[in-house]
Parts: sequence; C-alpha cells; structure tokens
Amino acid sequence: MASWTSAAHVDATAVPQPRPRPRRASAAPRRRLAGGVVWIGLLAVLLVGVVAVNVAVLRLNMQIEKLGQQRLELEAQNALLESKVSSTLAPARIQREARTNLGLLPAAEPTYVELRPRR
Repeated sequence: MASWTSAAHVDATAVPQPRPRPRRASAAPRRRLAGGVVWIGLLAVLLVGVVAVNVAVLRLNMQIEKLGQQRLELEAQNALLESKVSSTLAPARIQREARTNLGLLPAAEPTYVELRPRR
C-alpha cells in the first residue's frame, strides 16, 4: 500500500497546475486616463466660459448704470429747458419786451382796413 500512496502522490504532483496568465498591458487604464483628461479639459473650458459670461454681464451692468445716470442728467436738462421755454413764451414777458425794447404799446381798439372795396 505504500506504493499505492506514493503512486497517487506522484500522479497528483504530475497533474499540471493551471498557470496564471501573464498580464499584458491593457488599453483600459489608458482609456480611463484619456477619458479623465478629456473630462478635465471639458470642465476647464466650461469654467472659462462661465467666467467670460460673468465678466460680460458685469460690463453690461456697468454700462447700464452709466446710461441710467446720463438719462437722469438729460431729464434734468430737459426740465430746465422746458421751464425756460415756458417763461420765454409767457404773454406778460412778451408784452414787457415789446414795451421796453421795441417801444410798442398795446392797441386801444383794433382798426380794420379793407383793401378791396365791397361791390
């Protein structure tokens, strides 16, 4: 029986064990790395775009503020000019100017002159 066990032992050792396959460099890690780089680049471009849009909005807000200030100044100038025009066109002022500068007096009674005689 001793031979039996030794033969079995020999047979068991003679059976080749499956060898682990040698790992070859696969493309999966490279693909993952390339995909990560692409995503990082995409996010960087997106962030740059967001910053550019924010800068443009800030510039437009500053321009709107300047234009609002100019509008207020122009409205004040218009009010002043309207006041001057209304005082210039006032009938009392026109009469005073006519009396003092032109020497005109208001007519007592209107006189009508007919240029063509009636038939």
